[in-house]
Amino acid sequence: MLRIFISGGCKNGKSYFAQWLAKGQSEGKMYYLATMRPCDSEDYERIERHRQERYGWGFTTIEQPVDILRCLNICDTRASFLLDSTTALLANEMFPEDGNVNLDAPEKVADDLAILCKQVNNIVIVSDYIYSDAMLYDELTEAYRKGLAFIDRILAAVCDVVLEVAFGSIVIHKGREV
Repeated sequence: MLRIFISGGCKNGKSYFAQWLAKGQSEGKMYYLATMRPCDSEDYERIERHRQERYGWGFTTIEQPVDILRCLNICDTRASFLLDSTTALLANEMFPEDGNVNLDAPEKVADDLAILCKQVNNIVIVSDYIYSDAMLYDELTEAYRKGLAFIDRILAAVCDVVLEVAFGSIVIHKGREV
């Protein structure tokens, strides 16, 4: 049983590295838990690029943009999982399609992800490191950033290995080299 958490800047190779790690941990079936709910052509292009990158790797893709624990109803928990990403999952939970705002979403997502980590054999979870700059943001954006930081801290605590991908380098913050 191995739980790996990967964080880092946007668009710097975390997803591909996570796929490689998930495949390396697999002894059979692999699930890719896709959380992005596409909003524009850039999102659709990114999703297609990720699909092409993992083509032939053996992943079964499960589209789960909200209520991540529902995947346990259809997945073999003995398999290896790759969840990409907490960033999208939180956005979907916090800003649902009905236009409301759910400020309790960070706690729900953190709790659900901690449960998911305990229920499956192997999992790699990807998050974006978006809260380190010094810019001033509006209240909702700041609530989202703080919520993602909260989720990342919970995942860092429950995961065996915590990695940061930065400018093509991998920094190990917890655990062993994988």
